[in-house]
Amino acid sequence: MSPSADPAPAVALLDVTESVLEQLLELALRDADADEVTPPLGTAAGWNTDRISWFREFHRAAAAGLDGPARQKSWAISCDGQLAGSIRLMRAGAEAAGSVPAVRAAAGEAGAAVPAEGAGEGSAGGAVLETGIWLARGFRGRGVGREALRLVKARAASDGATALVAETTAGNVAALALLKSAGAELVTGAASDTETVPVKGRIPLT
Repeated sequence: MSPSADPAPAVALLDVTESVLEQLLELALRDADADEVTPPLGTAAGWNTDRISWFREFHRAAAAGLDGPARQKSWAISCDGQLAGSIRLMRAGAEAAGSVPAVRAAAGEAGAAVPAEGAGEGSAGGAVLETGIWLARGFRGRGVGREALRLVKARAASDGATALVAETTAGNVAALALLKSAGAELVTGAASDTETVPVKGRIPLT
């Protein structure tokens, strides 16, 4: 008798309350590289006080939703009742605080993103929304990123968005696979001897 396939993970998107925020930060500190989760900040490598402060400020600002001052919304990703990472939506062209990585933490699948807009947070109104995601190492390679992205695509479409966009690098194989699985059209930037090669993905919603 052949072994049965692993069951699909039960994935949900949770609002980032203060309690969830502290749990999410603890997860990031324990099981994700700082460069996968935050922009480069401070003089010390890895997780430092500047990055930790940014993490809290980012999620608190995003709690107001797409029509709030930050023009973005973040969610915690829950997998089988455990926090697994975070995903966000941002109005394309809006200035994110510090520019959070979009499709970075994908080792094994983690890296794109998409937080969904909930009721009362404003409508996307036919806009293109930017997305980004990170997953803790222990949840990568299990289909969590694909399911989180599916949930965000559905929410964005229901709010009237026409497309999601995300950015990663040519060397991030797992992130590229995640974007492709969501139907993204990929455009690779110019090669460089000194910088990573960017790849931009566009996921049509209509």
